[in-house]
This record gives sequence, structure tokens and C-alpha cells, in this order.
Amino acid sequence: MPSAWLILPTYNEAQNLEPMVRAVLPQLAKGEATPTILVVDDASPDGTGEIADRLAAELEQVSVLHRTQKDGLGRAYLAGFAAALEGGADLVLQMDCDFSHDPADVPRLMAAASSADVVLGSRYVPGGGVENWALRRRIQSRGGCAYARLILGIPVRDLTGGFKCWKRSALEALDFHGVDAHGYGFQIEMTYRAIRAGLSVAEVPIVFRERREGQSKMTAWITLEAVWKVPALRLRS
Repeated sequence: MPSAWLILPTYNEAQNLEPMVRAVLPQLAKGEATPTILVVDDASPDGTGEIADRLAAELEQVSVLHRTQKDGLGRAYLAGFAAALEGGADLVLQMDCDFSHDPADVPRLMAAASSADVVLGSRYVPGGGVENWALRRRIQSRGGCAYARLILGIPVRDLTGGFKCWKRSALEALDFHGVDAHGYGFQIEMTYRAIRAGLSVAEVPIVFRERREGQSKMTAWITLEAVWKVPALRLRS
């Protein structure tokens, strides 16, 4: 039976982690694959790492990777990808821990991976959307995706989304050492690198909802990083 790993990066997600793990684990198992959830915690001061350890002790499908400091979303995902590949994963999924991404959508992404190397949960294809966002954030998100699509010259509609499913062969085809974006610029960079490597990318419609609990990790620096990262990617390719 194939193996499916879900990477959950966390920083101060004590309110969300256990509900997310218990909600997403049965969905991950629906894909006719052996499920593993890997929590990658960046030394959260709110006790998220301790909750992850307790869940791992209770549930054999849960593992924890503790990192010593907050080092950015991109670095957390790269560490998780490396661990998943080393652990024999056939599919590697990534999603937010705050219920912005619906666990019920996981089987659809996994199913779409049968005909694509990379599957994106997309807010901006027909059937997708966002809920509980202010107009400013809607404009910022759509504008950021349009900007990246125009500069990079690729047809993907939702370049900044973080709900994805990768085939093992897709991740193995990419050079992680050259990836240096930290925030949602990481999402843009990984998808662009996948397309440049000749991998097929599919978009599956999802509805993105504002987080249930806790504080957003979005900062002005994360936004600025994505702005300058996009033309830098194009110049390097």
C-alpha cells in the first residue's frame, strides 16, 4: 500500500493542533494509502510541541520534528519534505494547521495526484473561493497571484496557496538547496520550480476560510519577500 505523509508546520498553534490532527487523519486514510502526519514545530512557546508529542505517543500515525527556533515556513516545509522522503512517502501533502484548509478536501487532492505530479488546492479556479476575508485581503491575495503569474509567465491561478499534494518523484526532481523563500514566496517558488522542471501541475478548487483560533503569521516582511522574490526567480531561470 502506498504511503501518504501530511506535513503540518506549527508555531503557536496550541489551540488548533489536536483538533486538526484528529480531523485530518481519517481523511488522509481515505486515499487508500498508509497515513502519516508529521508535525514540524518551530519551538513554539505556547506548548504546541508538547501537544504534538502527546499526540504522537497516542497515535502511531503521528510523528514530530522539533526545530530549535522559528526559522520560517519554507524551511519548516523543506525539513518536513526531507523527512517524508527519507521515511518512504509516496505522496507528500502540505496544508495549514489552522483550518483555513478543510481536511475534507484532502482525499480530492490525493485523487488528483493520479494524473498530475503536483496538485494545488486552488481558491481561484471555478468552484474555489475564500470566506470571511476583508476586501483588502481579497485584493492583496488576487493581486499577488496575478503579479506572480504575469512575471513568471505560467498559467497557475493560485500561486500563493499552501494546500498541495506532491508525488514523491516530483519532490525528488527538485533541488531543495536552492530554495530560499520563507513565507508564501516559498509557495510561489516551489510551484515555479516544479513547472520549470517539466512537472505537471493541476489545480483543484477549494474554499479557503479564515483561521478558527490563534493569530495569523502574516507580516509585512513576508509580503515584501514575495514581491522581490518573483522577479528574482525569473532572472535566475
